[in-house]
Amino acid sequence: MTGSSGLIGTALVASLRADGHEVVRLVRRAPRSASEARWDPRAADAGLHDLSPLHGITTCVHLAGAGVASRRWTARYKAEIKSSRVLGTRALASALARLSPPPAVFVAASAIGYYGSPGDVPADETAPAGKGFLAGLVREWEAAAVPAREAGIRVVHPRSGLVLTRDGGLLGRLAPFARLGPVNLCPRFGSGRQVMSWASLADEVAAIRFLIEREDIDGPVNVTAPSPVSNAEFTAALAAAVGRRDLPWLRVPAPLLRIALGEASIEILGSARIVSARLAQAGFQFRHSTIQDALAAEFS
Repeated sequence: MTGSSGLIGTALVASLRADGHEVVRLVRRAPRSASEARWDPRAADAGLHDLSPLHGITTCVHLAGAGVASRRWTARYKAEIKSSRVLGTRALASALARLSPPPAVFVAASAIGYYGSPGDVPADETAPAGKGFLAGLVREWEAAAVPAREAGIRVVHPRSGLVLTRDGGLLGRLAPFARLGPVNLCPRFGSGRQVMSWASLADEVAAIRFLIEREDIDGPVNVTAPSPVSNAEFTAALAAAVGRRDLPWLRVPAPLLRIALGEASIEILGSARIVSARLAQAGFQFRHSTIQDALAAEFS
């Protein structure tokens, strides 16, 4: 697994090991134990000159990549986002293709940014790619896994939305403002009408494990709960979850966000109602199907 120290990776490693699975973590520093192996996402062979640590693996989960919402999208940082995902995925897919036997499945992370900002129109896995930087990035990101697919490895791309946990991500940044005083100081962003497609961290991990095990599923799979919400609904639900009075009038105007964040403001102001059609058809059940359930689980 790459990205094993990230938000999703940490939870996924813990879940797999709790069930007795052996996990080899690919890290970019010197390995500190037998359960780690060094890799280089910028090298053509992923820095895996010696494939012995990977012999016998049944599954590879690839979660690594520079944070999309970590900072302002300068030209330099956009190049970093792209290279960390596209080059890393291509290098790892090529290394997996050299294994004999290769793993049965390659779960290569993706994102609902593929669809751009389609607004309130529901988009499932059959929807076309959108426009803009993120949509183009995701197309190249997923295409970079082709060497693994050509080697006969089943390739799955979980297209993740907003992953909710108070330990990090957007919710981790907003929670302190929601709990700071007697009222919720977390504002609406822009109009507050933009649709947010989300999943709890627990469901994100469960969905990835489901996709690992389902041999009949490959290609892109949306991983978002069945009840997307508007930004205003999300903020009101957050206030209720932490027991604070909501302030519907408190908001950050869209022009101010665009000035502060530049092109990256699309992450907050963009609107996408994503449908997890393939997971539903396969019988996957979300533990937290409503935003109220998900936030209550985080703050109970």
